[in-house]
Amino acid sequence: MKSAATRREFLATGTGLFVFFRAEAFQIQQPEPARLPQRVSFPTDFNAYLRIAEDGRVGCFTGKVELGQGAMTSLAQCLAEELGVAYEAVDMVVGDTGLCPFDMGTFGSMCSPIFSPVLRAAGAEARAVLLRMAAERLGAPVERLRVKAGVISDPAQSRRVTYGELVRGQRIERHLEKVPVKAPEEFQIIHHSPERRKDGLDKVTGKARYAGDVILPGMLCARILTPPAHGATLKSVDTAAAERLGVRVVRDNGTIAVLHERRDVADRALGLIQAQYERPHTGVDDRSIFEHLEKTGPPLEPAGESGNLAEGEKLSASILEHTYLNAYVAHACMETHSAVARIENGKVTVWASTQAPFSARGAVAQALGIPQEDVRIVARYVGGGFGGKSAAEQAVDAARLARIAGRPVQVVRDRAEEFFYDTFRPAAVVKIRSGLTGAGKIALWDYRVWGAGNGGARTIYDLPNQHTAFSGNWQGGNPPGMHPFGVGPWRAPSVNTNTFAHESHMDVLAAKAGRDPLQFRLDHLADARSRGVLQAAAEHFGWKPAKGPSGRGVGMALGIYSNTRVAGCVEVEVDKASGRVRVKRVVVALDQGLTLNPEGMRQQMEGAIVMGLGYTLSEEVHFRDGEVLDLNFDSYPIPRFSWLPKIETILIESPDAPAGAGGEPPVITMGGSIANAVFDAIGTRVFALPITPERVKEALRRA
Repeated sequence: MKSAATRREFLATGTGLFVFFRAEAFQIQQPEPARLPQRVSFPTDFNAYLRIAEDGRVGCFTGKVELGQGAMTSLAQCLAEELGVAYEAVDMVVGDTGLCPFDMGTFGSMCSPIFSPVLRAAGAEARAVLLRMAAERLGAPVERLRVKAGVISDPAQSRRVTYGELVRGQRIERHLEKVPVKAPEEFQIIHHSPERRKDGLDKVTGKARYAGDVILPGMLCARILTPPAHGATLKSVDTAAAERLGVRVVRDNGTIAVLHERRDVADRALGLIQAQYERPHTGVDDRSIFEHLEKTGPPLEPAGESGNLAEGEKLSASILEHTYLNAYVAHACMETHSAVARIENGKVTVWASTQAPFSARGAVAQALGIPQEDVRIVARYVGGGFGGKSAAEQAVDAARLARIAGRPVQVVRDRAEEFFYDTFRPAAVVKIRSGLTGAGKIALWDYRVWGAGNGGARTIYDLPNQHTAFSGNWQGGNPPGMHPFGVGPWRAPSVNTNTFAHESHMDVLAAKAGRDPLQFRLDHLADARSRGVLQAAAEHFGWKPAKGPSGRGVGMALGIYSNTRVAGCVEVEVDKASGRVRVKRVVVALDQGLTLNPEGMRQQMEGAIVMGLGYTLSEEVHFRDGEVLDLNFDSYPIPRFSWLPKIETILIESPDAPAGAGGEPPVITMGGSIANAVFDAIGTRVFALPITPERVKEALRRA
């Protein structure tokens, strides 16, 4: 397999357009969530984002990767719209550190709110530069020229010039300051749905290549010894039986691996290794973890307050306190962590399933002790991430083993390894102490969360006396032993946990006040966009006011993630004998501001809703003393097609507002809306996720 050209070599071949843009216009102010840097700096050489070939085709370069979320499509729309070319003429080059400009990574729903303005502005400025070049070529004022599909024409002279003809291999170093992007009423491509996704044909024909599909001449398959539990210490190992199969055994920096050209032989050899471990005895399992989190978590930190809790308590005619629990949840991506590494002439190329190619490049370079410029990461297609592929340990393993073996090495985790090494969504405990006045208004709100973090912890409602505090998070920096294994971001991290607690408790208070849950929320809500999605979802759902529990099995929830508002209404059916919950219908309304690709956004909403069914109804990691007990989908059930309810999505049209987060927000209301619907159906509440049949039956017995 030939090595791909570097970015410099690629741009040096043939003829093309080099456009330089000023960086100052692209210091983008970062919206929520607060966990992201306040400012994101992009490369100062903005021709890195686009190349116009002589035939008029446009290369769009971005460090983002395609996770199935449709980034290749929506970003192609952005560049095509502002540059003035056809969507079909844009060729996407993504996730390749050798060809693409630096990018933090594809996570946090940053593609639309953070990167799309950069790409739009780059396209707009390039278009303005080309118009001035055409004006000189055609001898016409810029104001008279028209641009369509990469062709600049002068109607008065009936003359025209294409972008490709205009460039003719010349390097253009002009730039123009403060070039405006198009107004929403001018959109022809943005805010419309292309007939075909950029990744669609590759995927339906099988042409799409993921990291595990890369096969190189002389490549060795690596299988790495996995301990039986997190925290286990290797005491002895015997590899003699494995070596008799003809595999190469590598011991490096605590890693024991077997290498062979055939994966099945490597698998057999790994099973023959005799390893003795000393296992930890922590006494912590999936039942005792919640008490453990409170005991071992760092001191509570404030995350916002207003008013005075003591005053709120005086105003309260009734006080309600409840505790809400979330289990550890796996990412369970269909593609396991995979990588193939090759080293040639001191240069390292790694094809990796990672959400952050540039971070992976740094990790590989550090592990090998070489400059980052000597490492190239390629991550065009990734089979799901949800935050779980933000790191790329498998890329480091493959690169280290390739250097030792002197041959390309492939590392592909099996499903058991994927579960064992996952960085789970952290288990969490939320305690809410609240008070209602005699008139049914919330006067007191004291919110404390352990484990999940402070994302979305502060209430979105307008409450006079409130306090929010958190202990521990998914980002690291937790005390040793707080979590028995790695934790990390999981689709809308923190916010899905905190929204479940918030919205469950809002229904608790509405029931105590004898109020309809919709009206009770509106009575405490001033934000116009939040009211808009809540009312839109309720109207489409056909919400009929009633105080709960009504026996109908309906529930709602509202949330905000990264400045995007989302509301959901659901209908459930509960079998009291078995405890089984069946979700019959889901309506979700979303206001993300400008929607780049409406059909693509609906696809993301539907995917998030289905994923939300999983963390709400079935997904939880069982473990004991650091041993992960769920190693496949037989004991860790994810949503099946037979579970799917009728799904209806509503996009609130706000094209004048900046594009907001899209891929993650729809998941956050699923826990709360289903929990509230279960309460409405059976008259008693399940306070822990997932809402398994056992927990439903336990709630019924408790009632």
